[in-house]
Amino acid sequence: MEFDIHSKYQPAGDQPKAIDELMYNIEHQNHHQVLLGATGTGKTFTIANVINKHKKPTLVLAHNKTLASQLYGELKEFFPNNRVEYFVSYFDYYQPEAYLPGNDLYIEKDSKINDEIERLRHSATASLTEGEDVIVVSSVSCIYGLGSPVDYQNMAFSVRTGQIIDQKEFIYKLIEMQYSRNDVEAKRSTFRVRGDIIEFVSPYNETMSYKIEFWDDEIESIKEVNTITGKTINKLKHVVIFPASHYVVDSDRMKPIIEAIKIDKDKEVADFIAQDKLLEAQRLKQRTEYDLEMMAEVGYCSGIENYTRYLSGLKEDQTPYTLFDYFPEDFLMVIDESHVTLPQVRAMYNGDRARKQNLVDYGFRLQAALDNRPLRFEEFEKKIHDIIYVSATPGDYEIEKSNGHIVEQIIRPTGLLDPEIDIVPKENQIDHIISTIKSPDINKVLITTLTKKMAEDLTDYLKEQGIKVAYLHSDIKTLERVQIIKQLRAGKYDVLIGINLLREGLDIPEVDRVLILDADKQGFLRSTTSLVQTIGRAARNSNGRVIMYADKESAAMKEAIEETMRRRKIQIAFNEKHGIDPTTIEKDIGEFELLTDNELDKLTSKKVSKEDKKNILDDLRKEMKAASSELNFEEAARLRDLIIEIESGK
Repeated sequence: MEFDIHSKYQPAGDQPKAIDELMYNIEHQNHHQVLLGATGTGKTFTIANVINKHKKPTLVLAHNKTLASQLYGELKEFFPNNRVEYFVSYFDYYQPEAYLPGNDLYIEKDSKINDEIERLRHSATASLTEGEDVIVVSSVSCIYGLGSPVDYQNMAFSVRTGQIIDQKEFIYKLIEMQYSRNDVEAKRSTFRVRGDIIEFVSPYNETMSYKIEFWDDEIESIKEVNTITGKTINKLKHVVIFPASHYVVDSDRMKPIIEAIKIDKDKEVADFIAQDKLLEAQRLKQRTEYDLEMMAEVGYCSGIENYTRYLSGLKEDQTPYTLFDYFPEDFLMVIDESHVTLPQVRAMYNGDRARKQNLVDYGFRLQAALDNRPLRFEEFEKKIHDIIYVSATPGDYEIEKSNGHIVEQIIRPTGLLDPEIDIVPKENQIDHIISTIKSPDINKVLITTLTKKMAEDLTDYLKEQGIKVAYLHSDIKTLERVQIIKQLRAGKYDVLIGINLLREGLDIPEVDRVLILDADKQGFLRSTTSLVQTIGRAARNSNGRVIMYADKESAAMKEAIEETMRRRKIQIAFNEKHGIDPTTIEKDIGEFELLTDNELDKLTSKKVSKEDKKNILDDLRKEMKAASSELNFEEAARLRDLIIEIESGK
């Protein structure tokens, strides 16, 4: 299948020009290019049109899971008949394996509640194996090690009606691919046997199972069945069965793999003993031998990804297989918010290495566990074929790599302008802030400070003046942060104060004033990029305006103001030419119900029976899993934090 874009809109403003330029660069082998798109110009729609024209598998990389889920939802709407997949690391309640030497605390990996994310990951790799009309939206987890795509594809096998295969051989093949037998419940990656019928549920679709009916050693029929109702949905002539794990090898290769692990285990245990580290030696011996027993018996063990070097046949410190290796060589990569995403990609290796090194040094894992890692940045660069860096404020790296191929998308079809900017001296700035907030022409205000203390002090002072104000800081949980933003929009607050939380990701159309304190200071939070992002928070309101409090105009301020005014002039010219009046964006606030303080106090008190509390927590966990499966991560995070808060009252 080819890509088939669906939208009630046609490219408008400077979107047609941007689409043509991006395609021209791709067709003329300009492999690196920048889409410099201002906030609210429809960058995702532009990228969707490029994907539609380019007709190659595409990886869209975002810097966090919430942004990735938004892009995934938008692209699924644009491409309802194509395969749009979602590939992220386990949601933020996932706990990786770790050891904290200072506390002598070993933390075991906990991924029990991440089944839905794992299903989506399998769906992505299966789609890439089956066809080319595939878009995968991913967080930076795509740079982490994954099993060999060659083994993954080789272990997959197709069955057809009329095919001759022994039923026991079929069952053995499922077990070898990490499916487990479950004759009671139809769960993901399980199978059950009833007479001459084998029914299995794929790793990537828990709502559908496949029923294989045998007549002696011949496959008589293949049916697609709804796992809940048991009704047959389709009769098929052919189905491909994919492995239930990305870390699978056939049984013939498993024996030499186990022997290689044993050799390294014996050597490393001997090294610990030679250093008189007997506890570490005992840990490593017990853990590794237990894992080897599991691998010999069932071909799998908990934490099997730590043996990727052996399973994939790689040498020590060789570049690991990742999601990139499941794509064809000529795939298209799109990096959204590249000024944030690329530094994340650059930092992942060192953070992961530090955690794994502790596990190795203290005998919890073999040295080979260090090869279960993300790509280094230079390895990441080698995976690139055609890439589009998308950002309103591209960094030096993207600009340099693009070699002048910077495509601008400045015009908003809504006609909204970049805000005007005033510079106000710091003297008497508090009085000026209060008069600004209390002005009858102003709706909502964002204030950004440089220090936590100043934010707290200013919040307290404004409260004393009768102003409805909230302070947004890093200690606030995800659910409370979202709640505060929605309460600002709903009218409970008129002012929101923060430090670096106001730079990006806040979509609040009601905000018509952004106040930047200490705008002339040097540093990351007052760099050109950060200032442009902060200014952009006022670009969703037709009355938007920014006030910078400064005693001098820094170089960063000058650049940010010049760039904002340049974009503003382009939009004004477009509006005048087409007779457009800027209109504030209208956006539903959405429901976000939280328990009241009294309800929460009741749940966390000791007066509630253990049975009632257990029932409440069970219900909340079901809701959390359902929210996660629908990619509603804000709601999943809210429920997770609520569960933790209730449990802490035990």
